[in-house]
Amino acid sequence: MKLCIRPHDIGTDTTADFLGREIGKLGFDGVQLAVAKAIHGNDGSPAMLTEQAVKEIRAGFNANGVEIPILGAYFNPVHSDKSKVKAGAEKFADHLKKAHGFGALYVASETGSYNDDKWTYNPKNQTNEAFDEVLSVFAPLAEVAKEAKSYMSLEGAWGHCMYSPEQMARLIKEIDTGYVRTTVDIYNYLYIGNYEERYNIFHKCLDVFGDKIVIFHIKDFIPDGDHLTEVPLGKGIMGWDKIIPEIKSKLPNSCLVFEGVKDLSNSLEYFKTLL
Repeated sequence: MKLCIRPHDIGTDTTADFLGREIGKLGFDGVQLAVAKAIHGNDGSPAMLTEQAVKEIRAGFNANGVEIPILGAYFNPVHSDKSKVKAGAEKFADHLKKAHGFGALYVASETGSYNDDKWTYNPKNQTNEAFDEVLSVFAPLAEVAKEAKSYMSLEGAWGHCMYSPEQMARLIKEIDTGYVRTTVDIYNYLYIGNYEERYNIFHKCLDVFGDKIVIFHIKDFIPDGDHLTEVPLGKGIMGWDKIIPEIKSKLPNSCLVFEGVKDLSNSLEYFKTLL
């Protein structure tokens, strides 16, 4: 089990060496790296992610004892601007091909929303048309993953096109070439109408995905009026003290990724007591 963080939660538009040094001091094992958000002068595009750039980025993290098990190449597969979809898919495919150079096991993305750059709930997200459109974009990428022998890890969210564990499991079944996995963010499957079912949703993920879960995103929250608000780990109601023992027992090789965690130092101290 690896404890990871997104580097751009530590610093943006900076160097791999700086990020690796800071993340190593905190005690994380690795990162979910979105090159464009974290690394100065590199937008993560195929043209800029040269062999030398990959080598230098990896060295900056690895020299500080930090691995790069996950690459983030998130894009919206149902964006109305199809040039953005094309560019996003090309970038994702390139990341799959170059993942081994980073020492990465997985390349991650979410499944998008018809609200374009807002990535928020739209009724159309929960339709068969949405499912089919997402499938049409990710099925060819699943073939790239197989050819590159790199795993893609797709993440569902209530406000996105794969809005439930069952819908995400349906997509994986349709496109899996042996190299399709999933990222589970329990918080992302929640909204004000179902947050009390969070343990059931977690167990549903275990049931429908099994060992295809390779990444968990770690967040905590409280209900706040008509929406949910993220809070430092252990200060909310997620119940990680109940969830982590099950993850350790059933998926001991998964990556646990802090994602936008508030009050990082105290959250990290709390979480290490659970591990």
